[in-house]
Amino acid sequence: MAEYGQFCPVSRGAEVFAERWTPLILRELLNGSHRFSEIQLGLPRISRNLLTQRLVSLAGAGIIERRPAAQGRGFAYYLTPAGEELRPVVETLGAWGYRWGGTDLPSKELNPVLLMWFIRRRVQITALRRGRTVIRFDFRRPRRSFWLRIEPPAVDLCFTDEGFDVDLAVDTDLAALTAVWLGRKRLDEAVAAGSIRLEGDDDAGPLFGRWFGLSPFAAGGADRILAGRAGPKERATLPAT
Repeated sequence: MAEYGQFCPVSRGAEVFAERWTPLILRELLNGSHRFSEIQLGLPRISRNLLTQRLVSLAGAGIIERRPAAQGRGFAYYLTPAGEELRPVVETLGAWGYRWGGTDLPSKELNPVLLMWFIRRRVQITALRRGRTVIRFDFRRPRRSFWLRIEPPAVDLCFTDEGFDVDLAVDTDLAALTAVWLGRKRLDEAVAAGSIRLEGDDDAGPLFGRWFGLSPFAAGGADRILAGRAGPKERATLPAT
């Protein structure tokens, strides 16, 4: 872990938090990922070796702890109290990025696996009244399908067809669905433009809009997070170190 060689608390905090990939690893842990494979799903471009190194460093810094997995073999990773205290830091960073990081969606930043992983954990389960609901997502380019199997309170992301009846099929353009999830485009606008097509029961369309949870930074979420942090008077008295 790089060191700035300063006694300043900002530099000491940055030595832990500002290491490449670390904020995203913390994002995954804060959102309920505990197994190595779960964390890796949220970080498609990180190598296995580098993720292992970062987890070891975070454990050494007292940010996370490794425990034997409750089920199956291997280990699970959990935030310590020190790690939990980084929640507002991660949330504020995301809110700032949502507000000031730009609204464009370069194709190199789009990833259907990552998008589906984010969609899975934002499903509004209370809007679903069935014992089991299966939604298939068919991406046009790259051509790939995913399934969400929702059996409250569990929501599972499946990469192969498990043979269950599909209640709703979502034929979609990757950029369009990403923009909808981010709250940059309205669902009804994407459906009207044909970039998203919904096929299912008569209530499939309205139901999709109710259970499909947006990014926590969408619909004013970023503004609420930033507004909840230090006000102008507090910032004026913030010490330099």
